[in-house]
Amino acid sequence: MPVILQVALGGAIGASMRYVGGGVILRAMGPNFPYGTMLANILGSFIMGLAAVYLMERMDGSFSRYAPFLMTGVLGGFTTFSAFSLDAVYLIERSRFLAASLYMGGSVLLAMLALVAGMALARSLT
Repeated sequence: MPVILQVALGGAIGASMRYVGGGVILRAMGPNFPYGTMLANILGSFIMGLAAVYLMERMDGSFSRYAPFLMTGVLGGFTTFSAFSLDAVYLIERSRFLAASLYMGGSVLLAMLALVAGMALARSLT
């Protein structure tokens, strides 16, 4: 399958997962904080860490052919910086400065920690 189709298919899957997951989180947690986007970015970063180690480091490149589908497509469609930015701006526009600061700082810090945790887990399992 051509790489561009792998990315497109993965993106459709990832975006669909984010849409469904976001709806579930919205119903469970309410609309007062962008939990769905934050969770998608943290979880996606964790999976990216796992995938980076397994697909790019541990499999001697033999599975790197799946990276466009999984990493660019699925995870690129699942995580979203544009939605993160929009949610942050909406919080700021509503003068919810503490919530905006917690959201922005927490999202970036926790996503990076999740990525490192995913890499560490993958490395410990191989």
